[in-house]
Amino acid sequence: MNGVRHFLLALQFFTRVPVTGPLAGWVGFSPAMLRASAAHFPGVGWLVGAVAAGVFCSAQAGLPGFAGALAAAALSTIATVLMTGAFHEDGLADVADGLGGSADRARALEIMKDSRIGAFGAIALVLALGLKVLLLGALAGQGAPTVVLALVSAHVLSRLAPLFLIRWLPYVGDENAASKSKPLADAIGNGALLVGVAWSLPAVGWLVMTQGAMRGMAPVLLCALAAWLVARLLRRRLRGFTGDGLGATQQVCELAIYLALAWRA
Repeated sequence: MNGVRHFLLALQFFTRVPVTGPLAGWVGFSPAMLRASAAHFPGVGWLVGAVAAGVFCSAQAGLPGFAGALAAAALSTIATVLMTGAFHEDGLADVADGLGGSADRARALEIMKDSRIGAFGAIALVLALGLKVLLLGALAGQGAPTVVLALVSAHVLSRLAPLFLIRWLPYVGDENAASKSKPLADAIGNGALLVGVAWSLPAVGWLVMTQGAMRGMAPVLLCALAAWLVARLLRRRLRGFTGDGLGATQQVCELAIYLALAWRA
């Protein structure tokens, strides 16, 4: 039953889905439990992806044409932002502000802790959200099943990528700050990583079965490349990861999967 409790804690941590009342009492909370719940982040992606796909398909049914597809993509994106409380988008904006200029490590970390958004953060959000809507609109031309596949697999696999950062990079956030991600400062073990991979393998299988081996693995490989590039940037500029860095990784990897599926050779 600990696995169920850890999943529900991950759901509470990563979304605004209410886990309240007696259920919340049963789930409980401790920093150790939150670290264990990290293994279930890709599992949360199944639920977020399903909501995103449901909103997209429902909206597109009543909105014809390419403009309708873009509107459906925008509504789907809004739904996921509301469901997650813009948790990952906030991380992307903070990382863009901190690393967008030439600030040194100490100054970059200070900027990333600032709740105000700067020019780099605003530009990153506009570009990321705009690109997300456009790519989903392009995917709509391949049919609703492809959009559903893209949304679900992207939300699952993009939540697996940050686990590798937690596993192999040191935490460099402020240990004294009241950060939601501070309990993740201790690296997760191989067992937790394997649980995250287990949550993600059905999405990989779905991609391969519906798209073929080469085209189905392209989103997985591009997601891995995107995660590696973000990890390399964080290591070089910050010498480790922060909670914002995990959010930025999720956003970049999500976009990479949409791009790989929308790309026509």
